[in-house]
Amino acid sequence: MKNIVSWAVFLAILVLAIVFRSYELGERVLHNDEANQMVRAGRLIDKGEYIYDPVEHHGPTLYYLSLGAAVFSGGNDFASTTESSFRVIPAIFGIGLVLLLLTLRRELGWASVNAAAFLTAVSTCMVYYSRFYIQETLLVFFTFGSIVCGWRYFQSRNTWWAVGAGVCIGLMHATKETCVIAYAAMAAAFVVAVIWSKGIKLDKSDLDKLHVHLPVLVAAALVVSIVLFSSFFTNWRGVWDSVATYQIYFERGGGHNTDHVHPLYYYLQILTYVKNGGLEWSEGIILIMGLVGIVMVLLKARCLHAVDTGFARFMVVYTLLMTFVYSYIDYKTPWCMMSFLHGWIVLGGIGAAGMWALLGTWPLRTVWCVGMLLPVYNLAEQTCRATFRYGADKRNPYAYSHTVTDFLNLADRIDSIAEISPEQKDMLIVVVTNQQDAWPLPWYLRKYARKGFWNSVSDVPGEIKNPPIVVSSLDKEGEIDAYLGDSYQSEYWGLRNEVLLSLHIRRDLWDKFMETRTATP
Repeated sequence: MKNIVSWAVFLAILVLAIVFRSYELGERVLHNDEANQMVRAGRLIDKGEYIYDPVEHHGPTLYYLSLGAAVFSGGNDFASTTESSFRVIPAIFGIGLVLLLLTLRRELGWASVNAAAFLTAVSTCMVYYSRFYIQETLLVFFTFGSIVCGWRYFQSRNTWWAVGAGVCIGLMHATKETCVIAYAAMAAAFVVAVIWSKGIKLDKSDLDKLHVHLPVLVAAALVVSIVLFSSFFTNWRGVWDSVATYQIYFERGGGHNTDHVHPLYYYLQILTYVKNGGLEWSEGIILIMGLVGIVMVLLKARCLHAVDTGFARFMVVYTLLMTFVYSYIDYKTPWCMMSFLHGWIVLGGIGAAGMWALLGTWPLRTVWCVGMLLPVYNLAEQTCRATFRYGADKRNPYAYSHTVTDFLNLADRIDSIAEISPEQKDMLIVVVTNQQDAWPLPWYLRKYARKGFWNSVSDVPGEIKNPPIVVSSLDKEGEIDAYLGDSYQSEYWGLRNEVLLSLHIRRDLWDKFMETRTATP
């Protein structure tokens, strides 16, 4: 009966996780990073081309997984894709993080699994970025997968668990360069857990197996990484670049050549408490329950009788190391929190289960559950706010340097002009902006065959005269005025907070457009 109830609770949590990660998936305006990734994936969809870029954009996993995006949209090319057809990929892996917890029923017990599953399902950070077309959710999933497979191997000495761990480690590398932080944290945590608990004993037979299985694990990781970085053996330079890139990323991590430098406390401030424009944000309940879990593990609390002590100690060391390293690095973006927050969620599950067992009697458990209702409700309500109503709002700390919703009006205006233009989707669109202000426009212009992006009017080919549409950043206004003269109608639309784009519409098209807006008697 207990198992039936546990399964029912887990399935209910899984449904909640699915709803949070799938409802209105395509509604939020694209972040410039999402658009950049989608356009690169579009090149792979349309032309079968992918070349690893060691400077930007991260590894190939996300792009190859996106090959089905056009099919998902009911089309056969990049132009037919939608926001949802790409965002569904991280959403699936976000749901997968909940499902992976099922594999740890033996190590954590049902109570810890369901508590951690619930926190995963409703965590604002985990939900928001599971709906974001970036690599972070995939990295967290593959990292957790490598932990599960690795731990299973050392419990069973089964070859296939070693292969599974190797595959996950290879996928981590092929997903994002920051995987090396997790590699170091996992290795250190494993050594500490072995010394601390002496839970993994290796006799001669085990050592003999390890001598065989460790090369198998390494080989599996290398094969996966090489296949993906070499673009399936068509670009061997990508394999070298996947290693050489760390010179660039170590410099960036130290705060060089980047605008994303934040103080040591940046991540923990977001997770503990932020108030912005009258809106309050906190995932403190996860950190509090995680701390409870850590204390119980350190004190060898009897209430954790269902939890594998060795695994719990591994998670404590791993999570604390991940939190420290990510906080110490100068380069910070809020989605990077996912990598260490997931560890806190697992520890929070242990803490919640420990409290349930510690309280013992139903009256005490009832009081505790009632006391937890408010913070849990606040977390779920906050996730709804962050994900839907304030998904692109600057007051949302997770909407980092996000495109404003007003940008959709610019895209709609271009579409409206194209509808009344003789060229329709063949209408020429000229974009003159600085590099930062070009995105996410390439995504929203994906259906237009004739478009060009330049950093200066002087770069625009001389044969282009009187284009129907010109989009420009405000720092190019002087050039644009001289280039276009007075034969264009100009509008201003939001791009990011306090950043505008100019839309210049040729006068004949503007007049024709306005005729469609004139009310008929």
